[in-house]
Amino acid sequence: MDRNSPPPAPPRKRLTPLDYLLFGSVAALVVYAGYRVNDVLVYNWDWSRVLGFLVRFDEDTGRWIGNLLLTGLFTTLRLAVWATLLATVIGIVMGYWRTCENLTLRIISRCYVELIRNIPPVVFIFIFFFFISSQIFPAMGLDDIDPDGALVANPVFHFLFGDPRLLSNFLAGLLCLAMFEGAYVTEIVRAGIQSVQKGQWEAARAIGLSRTNVLRDVILPQALRKILPPLAGQFITLIKDSAIVSLISIQELTFLATEVAATTTKVFETWILVGAMYFILCYSFAVLFAWFERRAARSRR
Repeated sequence: MDRNSPPPAPPRKRLTPLDYLLFGSVAALVVYAGYRVNDVLVYNWDWSRVLGFLVRFDEDTGRWIGNLLLTGLFTTLRLAVWATLLATVIGIVMGYWRTCENLTLRIISRCYVELIRNIPPVVFIFIFFFFISSQIFPAMGLDDIDPDGALVANPVFHFLFGDPRLLSNFLAGLLCLAMFEGAYVTEIVRAGIQSVQKGQWEAARAIGLSRTNVLRDVILPQALRKILPPLAGQFITLIKDSAIVSLISIQELTFLATEVAATTTKVFETWILVGAMYFILCYSFAVLFAWFERRAARSRR
């Protein structure tokens, strides 16, 4: 076979009787759960009251706009994107420190990773928010930003960061998530760097390259191929982990879903819909990243 020709397609899998049995069992379980909720708990389903919180008609503009749940979904996506970028920066720096020769830098990065990984996320979020963010943000003057100023009162800023009046809350949630996820990105970067064979370091140093040049020009390009797939998975994990910042009143999807459930008293409909929204968002990114991985694999052949 020509090396430039595409690989043969995998054989098509067929459903077996065991597959049909499993599908039937899952369907029966779903029907039974619905029966228990409807008859045993005497629950009256009403999806219309919850679906109305997805979109609403704005009489001022004469258009349909996103309501609370879609607003929360966009805030969750903003948090995930910005927190992933910041966590990647933190992870690259700390991951390099984990592998460098300087003992002090190794100790700092190791303490950071072990501290984050061995503290429950809820405890870390509360400590960071109430004891750190409440001191840092006032000192930086973020609480004094004019929400009607030209710098923040524009569509670009609103698209990137949401409502300017909630900027300090958004940044607090972003920093909490980035600091928390940065510890896991650090380990991904460390593993990627250490996965490169030691002979690569020795060969590069033998031709006179400094350690910085070796890392930048030789090691990181090779490690990047192994780092990107777990980083993509970490981004999807961060989307789900962002629900934890609802505990500090960040108005993302989970926080607003709690308000919708309390307002409508339709708990099952609200959380089923929110679960479906999380699933669609995460699964879409999983499919997208899998497509990128397949294209990258074909380009390396």
